[in-house]
Amino acid sequence: MRVIDSSVWIEWLADTPLGKKLAREIPERSECIVPTIVQLELAKWLAREAGEDQADQMIAYTQKCIVVPLDTRIALLAADLHRQYKLATADAVVYATAREFDAELLTCDAHFEKLPGVIVVKKSRS
Repeated sequence: MRVIDSSVWIEWLADTPLGKKLAREIPERSECIVPTIVQLELAKWLAREAGEDQADQMIAYTQKCIVVPLDTRIALLAADLHRQYKLATADAVVYATAREFDAELLTCDAHFEKLPGVIVVKKSRS
């Protein structure tokens, strides 16, 4: 099982060279965990960058994955992880979701580097 961070989805959706590489790392939908906060971030980004129709299509795609809402248990774990690792709120929720499901977190965000259970695929500097 693997949680896919918004940064990975955005690279994939933007069809960047990194996104093409990351496509091989995105598991089948039955093994792909999508926190609802990632759905929020994707909907915001796609509505701005590609339009409402694309946002709706992506949300429909993610709904066929394992969608995990923010509940009290994950919220409290995220609060602990926020304090422990100095993560932003959304990042703490994404990481807490991965920890709750004993899943890997796949991300392009360097601030997750060195956290247990995280795979960081760095963006190349242009």
